[in-house]
Amino acid sequence: MCEMKKYAVIFIFIFLLVAGAWLGYFYWQNLRGLGPALKPPPEDIAKLLPPEKSAQVPPTINETEFPLKLPAGFKISIFAKGLGSPRVMTYDPAGNIVVSIPAQGKVVALPDKNSDGVADEVVTVAEGLNSPHGLATRCTEKCEFFIAESNQVAYYDYDTKNLKTFNKRKIIDLPSGGNHITRTILFMPSPNDHKLLTSVGSTCNVCEENDWRRAKILISNADGGDLKTFASGLRNSVFMAIHPVTGKIWATEMGRDLLGDDLPPDEINIVEEDKDYGWPYFYGKDIRDAAFEPNVMFEQNPDRFGSHIDIPAHSSPLGLAFIPEEGWPQEYWHNLLVAYHGSWNRTVPTGYKIVRYKLDEQGNYLGEEDFISGWLTNEGALGRPVDILVQPGGIIYVSDDKAGVIYRITH
Repeated sequence: MCEMKKYAVIFIFIFLLVAGAWLGYFYWQNLRGLGPALKPPPEDIAKLLPPEKSAQVPPTINETEFPLKLPAGFKISIFAKGLGSPRVMTYDPAGNIVVSIPAQGKVVALPDKNSDGVADEVVTVAEGLNSPHGLATRCTEKCEFFIAESNQVAYYDYDTKNLKTFNKRKIIDLPSGGNHITRTILFMPSPNDHKLLTSVGSTCNVCEENDWRRAKILISNADGGDLKTFASGLRNSVFMAIHPVTGKIWATEMGRDLLGDDLPPDEINIVEEDKDYGWPYFYGKDIRDAAFEPNVMFEQNPDRFGSHIDIPAHSSPLGLAFIPEEGWPQEYWHNLLVAYHGSWNRTVPTGYKIVRYKLDEQGNYLGEEDFISGWLTNEGALGRPVDILVQPGGIIYVSDDKAGVIYRITH
């Protein structure tokens, strides 16, 4: 009996040693760049940026102690702070910026009644919600406010005077839980602006889904009726935007993890109805993921689309917005801004910036460059950009769910 106990102890020791070595190797290969994503910001960026009226940027690319670098001619300030983890932004029917805060289960409005570039107050529009994320408004005979929670989409009547929602009506049931819980919504452009798109991410890193609604962008009527698949093979397309010339739907997508530092690319896709964008079997420019179900064979499929633009792996692209013509320099017209939220499982962190994609008026790729950078420092991440709102007249708003602020950028 003593001999058996001795062997059992030895076996357990060897097992723990091997398991520890494997965990150490896994951490070193995949998670040692986790710090910037999880650690608190080393400094409060709201205290580092100058006040709105003096938030000038040097005449060349900013290389001073000012933390963020912007192109010449732009300045940046804090529009609102102390918001926790703000995510999706939109405008309410009265023109106020409204932002979802999933971690707090609420949506807030940020009125700027005196137009001084700083929110006057934070007004709770809706609360007690299940990870609210996507927001949209629709005005016909009256204006309605739509909120996508993790498990449903609902719409509300909206009090533009008191900035409150009321009379909630659920229109779509959604699967909750899993690895990707954010739900994003967007109304199609005219003449299909009565159609609502809803993005639902996968439950997993890479797998075959059991629920038909997962890893897709869904389409329905504005009242939730006739819900069906719009596009599939989209692991986690968290944000969508409408191209101002073509009217096509563009979406960012986060690629799978655990294929190393440089694979697979994250993506910008032009999403079309009834098309398959590859996940879980393909990524990027229709490249077969040999690590997942390698024995499964595929033929060429004309309905399977590759990415429009590949983004460096693990950049975590989120919000995207096209720059209009009105009030913007011509070289920026129809360009695309994309927020790189930043990596958590790359040995050398990447992302944590906003990138400008230079496009022609049809959306063809011409080049790219950093638009705002500097959130990632040697001490950690000062912030993580999420969503982008671009206005005519050279005005941009950016949400940051790490620093808890909304930035205002002007040209």
